[in-house]
Amino acid sequence: MSLGSAAHTSVIPSGIPCWIELACRDEAAVQAFYGGLFDWEYTVQRDPATPTGRYSIATLNGVPVGGLYRSGAEGPSGWSVHISVPQVAAAAEWVDSLGGRVTLGPMAIPHRGNIIHAVDACGAHVVFWEPPDTWEFATGVPNTFSGADLNTHDGAAADHFYCRLFDYTSHQIGDGTSLDYAEWLIEHEPVLYRYVMGTEYRPDTPPHWMVYLELDPARGADAAAGQALMLGGAVVVQPYDTPYGRMAILADPDGSVFAVIDHSRATEGWGRAEVDDPYDD
Repeated sequence: MSLGSAAHTSVIPSGIPCWIELACRDEAAVQAFYGGLFDWEYTVQRDPATPTGRYSIATLNGVPVGGLYRSGAEGPSGWSVHISVPQVAAAAEWVDSLGGRVTLGPMAIPHRGNIIHAVDACGAHVVFWEPPDTWEFATGVPNTFSGADLNTHDGAAADHFYCRLFDYTSHQIGDGTSLDYAEWLIEHEPVLYRYVMGTEYRPDTPPHWMVYLELDPARGADAAAGQALMLGGAVVVQPYDTPYGRMAILADPDGSVFAVIDHSRATEGWGRAEVDDPYDD
């Protein structure tokens, strides 16, 4: 599939992940890291929602793949997911009624539509976006967004919040006890995943999104992990096999954690290593 065919440019249904965004502290170091690892280039826009008024659009072959901005001292850090909504004002009311909290907006962002920033019922930061007709976001090809997990301590609260908000169907992938891992589906198609953090995480690890980025099979997860180290990042979990592909969990020089996955290397079982918890100070 070509990059152009993966770029959506029309109004999308409610509940679809439609953007990824990184709030960082060292913008220059982070841009150099992802540029070296994924061949991303950057253009800067003005954005009243960021502490500096700057917002960098990461692109691959000219197609947007995500956003980066420098966060304030009290602001969120790390990767977050934008989820599409038909109207942000209505979404804000639903967030409040379902036990979440709106932290910013609703507000209009030039050339990017209307957004609200929120904390969901589990305590994870999330953005709900009413994208414009000109929305463009490359997915499903190497070096672009592949999917996302919501890592939480309360699976029932997460399921209730998002399934009521978007009419998702929640389907348990794990056994629900030793592995509480579920997929959220729209019309039988998975759109996001929810994982209840196990003993590999400290009990005080905050809820967070794990963003997955697709790898070219010619490079693979092992080579990507090695390259991340050379670029000043870290390997949080060494490459391991899963039913979805061979993957690794990495951290950029700013400490933000993300996953890379090579879907061509899917196996029948799991070979996950212990997590070097990035939230353990």
